[in-house]
Amino acid sequence: MRRRLLAAAAVAAVAIPAVASAPPATADTYHPTVVSADPVDFTPHVLDGTVWALALVGDTVVVGGAFTKVSDASRRVTFARKNIFAFGLHDGQIRTFAPEVDGAIYSLATGPDYSVYLGGAFKSVNGTAQRGLARVSLHDGSRYSSFGARVNWGDVRSLSSRGGSLYAGGTFSAVSGVRRSGLVRLNALTGVVDQGFDARLAGPGLKRVRVEHFDVSLDGRKLIAVGAFLKSGTAARNQIALFDVGGPGANLTGWYTDAFVPTCMQGFDTYLRQVKFSPDGSYIVVAATGRASSAQKLCDSAARFETRAAGKQNPTWVQRTGGDSLYAVAITGPAVYLGGHQRWFDNPYGTDGNGPGPGAVSRPGIGAVNPNTGKALEWNPTRSRGVGVRAFLVTPHFLLVGSDTDELGREYHGRVGMFPLPGA
Repeated sequence: MRRRLLAAAAVAAVAIPAVASAPPATADTYHPTVVSADPVDFTPHVLDGTVWALALVGDTVVVGGAFTKVSDASRRVTFARKNIFAFGLHDGQIRTFAPEVDGAIYSLATGPDYSVYLGGAFKSVNGTAQRGLARVSLHDGSRYSSFGARVNWGDVRSLSSRGGSLYAGGTFSAVSGVRRSGLVRLNALTGVVDQGFDARLAGPGLKRVRVEHFDVSLDGRKLIAVGAFLKSGTAARNQIALFDVGGPGANLTGWYTDAFVPTCMQGFDTYLRQVKFSPDGSYIVVAATGRASSAQKLCDSAARFETRAAGKQNPTWVQRTGGDSLYAVAITGPAVYLGGHQRWFDNPYGTDGNGPGPGAVSRPGIGAVNPNTGKALEWNPTRSRGVGVRAFLVTPHFLLVGSDTDELGREYHGRVGMFPLPGA
C-alpha cells in the first residue's frame, strides 16, 4: 500500500488559503510516463451517490456530483457536503468550502480569483435562484451575484473556462433568454451570452439537442463537441462536430466523420459520452456507450481521430470492450486512460453473454491504452465497476478519478481516488 504521512490529522475541515489564481488551460496535462497503479492513501471519501466532476483551483481539488456526505481519509470524521466539496491536492484535508447547491453538479471549471464555475441540474445556489450555471468563491462558498447566467430548462453537462470566456454545453435551448441549442459561450465575469458565437446545432427527428461533452484544445482555437445532434447549420454532423473558436464565432470546420452514423441499441439519441484533445491538439479520443457488442461499429468503444486534416475522417484505432460502456477519457501523452464499467479491453469479438473473445485482457472499470495503437497497456489498477468512472482530472503529478464505487486499486477509496506519477 502506498503510504503518505499527513502534516496533521484531518480532525476538522481546513480553510482555503487566500490565494488568487487565474484559470489554467483546460486540456489534459502532459505526463512523462504512465502513473502508478497504486493510488495515494490520503484522499478523502465520498460516502454516497456519484462523483460527476473534478476541477483543480490552485492547490485545491473541487469535487461535484450527487452526494450528501464525505469523510476524511481515515474515515473517522464525517462532514455534511451536498453535491460539492473541496480538499487539498497534496494533503487530502477537507476544506470548509460548502456552498448550498440544491441539485446535481455535472461539470466544473476553474475560474479566476480562486473561484469555480458550476454546471448541473440545480436550480439555486445558497438559496438564490440560478438554474444550471453559477460561479462561487473557494474562499467562503459565496455565490458571485455578478455572474448571472442561467439556463431556461434542462441542465449543463460540460464546462470549460478559457481566458475571458466560459463555454457551457448541455440540454438547454436558451441561456439568459438568448436562444442557444446545447452550446454557448459566455463572458467569464458577467455570464452574458456571446452574441457572435452560435454553433447552430440541430437534431431533426430527435426529442432535443444535447451536448453531452466537449473539449477545447490547449491553444484555445478548437472545440470538439459530442452529443445528441445531427447538424450544425445546414451541414451534417452526426453526434460529433469540430469548430474553430479562435475568433469571434463558432466556425464549423471541414473536419467530419461518418463513423458514428451506425446506430447502437435502440433508444440512444447519442451513444457518445466524452471526448478529449491530446495535449498537443493533434488528435482526439471519444468514449462511447451503446449497449451493443460489435467488431464493426463504435458502440462501447474508445476511438482516436486525427484533427489536423480537413475532410472525412476514419478512426486511427478503436478499442472495443465487447459490450460494456466507456464514459470517461484522459490523455496525457504516454497513455490514454479510459473509465467505465468495462470488464475487458482488446475485446472486439467478446460479448456480455459469452465472455471475452480472443486476445481480450481483464481491465475492470479502468485501464489505459497505447495512444498510437489503442492496445491495452499493462497498467491495471482495477476498480469495483458499478455504473462507471464519470470523471478524470489530470494535474502535473497526478491522475484523479471520480466514480460511483468505493474500491480502487484493490483498496477502499470512496468515489474519489488519485494515482501519482512514479516518484511524485
